[in-house]
Amino acid sequence: MNRRSFVKNAGVGFGAIPLLRKDWLSQFIQENPYKMKMLRNDVGIFTEKGGTIAYYISKNNIAVVDAEFPEQSKHLIDALQKDPGKPFGILINTHHHGDHTSGNISFKGIVPHVAAHTNSLLNQQRVAREKNTEDQQLYPDITYGDTWEYKKMKENIKTYYWGPAHTNGDSVIFFPHANIAHVGDLVFNRRWAFIDRSAGASIKNWIIVLDKMQGQFDNDTLFVFGHAFDPEKITGSKADIKAMQVYLENLLAFVNSQIKAGKTKDEIIKATSIPGVTEWQGDGIDHGLRAAYEEEIQNIM
Repeated sequence: MNRRSFVKNAGVGFGAIPLLRKDWLSQFIQENPYKMKMLRNDVGIFTEKGGTIAYYISKNNIAVVDAEFPEQSKHLIDALQKDPGKPFGILINTHHHGDHTSGNISFKGIVPHVAAHTNSLLNQQRVAREKNTEDQQLYPDITYGDTWEYKKMKENIKTYYWGPAHTNGDSVIFFPHANIAHVGDLVFNRRWAFIDRSAGASIKNWIIVLDKMQGQFDNDTLFVFGHAFDPEKITGSKADIKAMQVYLENLLAFVNSQIKAGKTKDEIIKATSIPGVTEWQGDGIDHGLRAAYEEEIQNIM
């Protein structure tokens, strides 16, 4: 992307930022290859490489959700600390994958607490041991179960966990005053989803999780997605949550029908489309088909 188009795209939403904050963020937007966009009530998003980051700039400190990779999280930290005198209060991880948590290490010594679901911590530790990267991690020191609330800011940040989905440790991070929910990789907006069976993923329960999400939040809730095929559609509405749910339902139904028709795993994962799914794009359809096959076969046996 050239600088002209980048600045044009990155500038969306700046009307909601106080004048002083607008000045320093505008300068960083012009100088760096990432995007920062304010959404509502001092909640914004950062995108560069990896899963979408959300941040909340309160009167006295800053909360961050997810951390991308070390280089990218340093870019975020540098930008947010250009607003003098506001320390980081909390970093929350939606789940354990490296494109959301390997940047945690950049916050070492500058954020007092990192929070995540209990299973997310266990997954982070397991993967780090397997890859021999334990010295490169900043693990959560606060873990939670089905719900948790961080009450030390104007926004009483809330978390929700409804069981295994993309992994067995995905939680939704909610900013009530702004009515913004960061759903992490529970939604790949119009992009073939990564389904991590090695970390306890369940497509069947993922469908239920998305249903509960639609019941938990209202029609004005703005959702932040971990990934999107179109980078400009990294946020959305309940309609996008429903679309993700329908995609997963069709994925399971198709694979189940192919198994009943006697198709082998290798035959099923060669499919280039899924009946009823017309909007999903990109690479990785085979990965979803493989995960669905393994889950359905396990249920049959």
